[in-house]
Amino acid sequence: MKPHNKKGQDIDEAVLEYLAKQDWPVTTEMVAKELKISWNTAQMHLYKLMAEGKVKGRRVGRQNQWIIARENTR
Repeated sequence: MKPHNKKGQDIDEAVLEYLAKQDWPVTTEMVAKELKISWNTAQMHLYKLMAEGKVKGRRVGRQNQWIIARENTR
């Protein structure tokens, strides 16, 4: 599947899979680069997943950092 043709649900799943593999919080930019999507798209999906309680985010300086919520770990 080409990166720019990903559906919203596919992106959500890819974000969760990526975060589940990380030992440390990651930035929006790191998520965007890994999934080959724009920063804005990554940010939108991360905020959506945060509202659903699937990820946790915090502002550190000028960056947003993200981790998977504990109940979503595998």
